[in-house]
Amino acid sequence: MVLEENEYDTGFEIEVSEEDVETQFGKVHCTMKGTPKPNRPVILTLHDIGLNHKTCFNPLFNHEDMQEISRHFAVLHVEAPGQHEGASTLPTGFVYPSMDQLSETLAIVLKHYGIKSAIGLAIGAGAYIMTKFALNHPDMVEGLVLINISAQSEGWMDWAAHKMSGWAHTLPDMIITHLFSKEEIQTNHDLIATYRHHIQNGVNQSNLQQFVKSYNSRKALDVERPVQGGTINVRTLKCSSLLVVGDSSPAVDAVVDCNSKLNPTKTTLLKMQDCGGLPQVDQPGKLVEAIKYFIQGLGYMASASMTRLVRSRTSSGTSIASMDGSRSRSQSTRSHTNVEQRGRSQTDVSMQSVSNSPSEPVLPAPNRTEVSC
Repeated sequence: MVLEENEYDTGFEIEVSEEDVETQFGKVHCTMKGTPKPNRPVILTLHDIGLNHKTCFNPLFNHEDMQEISRHFAVLHVEAPGQHEGASTLPTGFVYPSMDQLSETLAIVLKHYGIKSAIGLAIGAGAYIMTKFALNHPDMVEGLVLINISAQSEGWMDWAAHKMSGWAHTLPDMIITHLFSKEEIQTNHDLIATYRHHIQNGVNQSNLQQFVKSYNSRKALDVERPVQGGTINVRTLKCSSLLVVGDSSPAVDAVVDCNSKLNPTKTTLLKMQDCGGLPQVDQPGKLVEAIKYFIQGLGYMASASMTRLVRSRTSSGTSIASMDGSRSRSQSTRSHTNVEQRGRSQTDVSMQSVSNSPSEPVLPAPNRTEVSC
């Protein structure tokens, strides 16, 4: 697997700039792609442990279907202190920021660039930090796409994976078991070898160890699901959120648990069928389609083309999405209305293969809230 900057011919030029933004918690490496547009959020990304913005998000942003989103939004990649490619070892005595402090660096970065709001896209440790940021600065976040989010404390998911693996003795091994399922580790040797190489050679190991320690010292997210007739002012996310996890990911239980703690009227849980620990690497085309659909629900990209998404509705009004990598069709005004309706009710979504036949009708979904295959 090769993670190149220009895997696809985009057909248009995007201005790219990089800089280290100084914060009271250390320098944060930032990469801006495109020019922020007035009255429109940027897409703000944050990576997981063991990764940087390239190894984490290049397969997604280099996918040909992502170019339509890139035309509409500037993308700001943020990397935790000392985690970017070619980073020097953090100075002796440097105290690595906590998860709370890292979340504050996102607010500092947006203010540095003069950006008023963002749509967050983050995975693992980055998803936790991004959620903290949204809780503390709700006016700066319009929506969240959170992959492999864990709301729990102390890295319980990571330690469980380590104990199950029986061989995770080194830092790269520990991160591999955090990122990938046991099945992927045992069967997808090329993928694991690629990411082991990235973890060992693409990230400063001393800095990485400090980031991992900070993540494993996190507290449980202070969120509570609003209950009808219950306390009005519970602490919860104010923005719409899309939680994403592969059906064979080691993070499945953590993501389902997090979903149970969030506002059901603003949260969608997407389980991607036949997908492992990194949906943006394993099935980038399907994830792009889900992101487009989510962004439309926020009121943007109303005319975006939907090449893979098939929608159906249950009798209770719940939307269920089913996707196929080669299905192609245009997005109608009616489907945009469905997006807005989905944003107002909790939706559990699964992806499954459907026929490639262009003449095949979209069949009604069975009366249940999640499609499995």
